[in-house]
Amino acid sequence: MTKEPVATLTMFDVDCSDPARLAQFYSAVLGWEVTYSEGDYSMIGNGSTSIGFGKVEGYTPPSWPDADGLKRYHLDLQVDDIAKAANECEALGARTAGFQPGGDRWRVMLDPNGHPFCLCRKAAG
Repeated sequence: MTKEPVATLTMFDVDCSDPARLAQFYSAVLGWEVTYSEGDYSMIGNGSTSIGFGKVEGYTPPSWPDADGLKRYHLDLQVDDIAKAANECEALGARTAGFQPGGDRWRVMLDPNGHPFCLCRKAAG
């Protein structure tokens, strides 16, 4: 049964302490353009979807892993080579999380503001 969508995702907003830094980081990781960056808000986009980064005073990053903690979301990003992508993300300011539940299927990374994201091996075919 095909169902008509109620909405279309056009924007995803991320709370953080340094909007410009996160916009630059995810711009480099995803190859998306920084479409806005001023003061307390920055945005990147690919022409159909945008990610916004809004400054929150006193922002505290989520802890990983912590089932009872403040983790608000995580992004899964498909890559051809997990190790290569992890190295490139680290060069851009991310770090590899200590806890890695995915074995060699994915790698949990922490962006420059401490948000977890996963580098997932692209499915064959």
